[in-house]
Amino acid sequence: MRTPTAGLITACLAASPALAALQPGQPAPDFSTMATLGGHEFSFHLADALKNGPVVLYFYPAAFTKGCTVEAHDFANATPQFAAQHATVIGVSMDKIGTLDKFSVTECRNKFAVASDASGSISKSYDAVLIGVLGYASRTSYVIAPGNKVIYAYNAMDPDAHVANTMKAVQDWNAAHPAAK
Repeated sequence: MRTPTAGLITACLAASPALAALQPGQPAPDFSTMATLGGHEFSFHLADALKNGPVVLYFYPAAFTKGCTVEAHDFANATPQFAAQHATVIGVSMDKIGTLDKFSVTECRNKFAVASDASGSISKSYDAVLIGVLGYASRTSYVIAPGNKVIYAYNAMDPDAHVANTMKAVQDWNAAHPAAK
């Protein structure tokens, strides 16, 4: 488990652009990676998840840090509401899968999967790399609709609005696509 330095925390607070680079309407880069749910590892493939409905893909800097723990708890609490909307939630960080095995049990409360992007390639393809801090993703949330299009993007280092914002985007998409349920 990596421990952030005071410099990382300062950089995280300073680096909080208002919008993510991938905008609604753009194609979401497909990816496959190792993920874990309740400490059980599996191969996650975005294209497969999209067959079941929208995907809430959220990037976070590092497991077991204060903001990331808050965000994981918030997503865990909201997982039943996302499931009722036929949405899959998956968190992505540059942590190793072994660290995420523990994080998925304790902080994600066995409710949703978290995936390892140890190489940083997924974060780069979604423009979710924390600027100036190697090895960490920025706190960026996307909602991706079946058909592989970004329908919502949000970037803010404060974890507080990510769940509410992505939930609203999923609800709005479902309201506009009632046959997709």
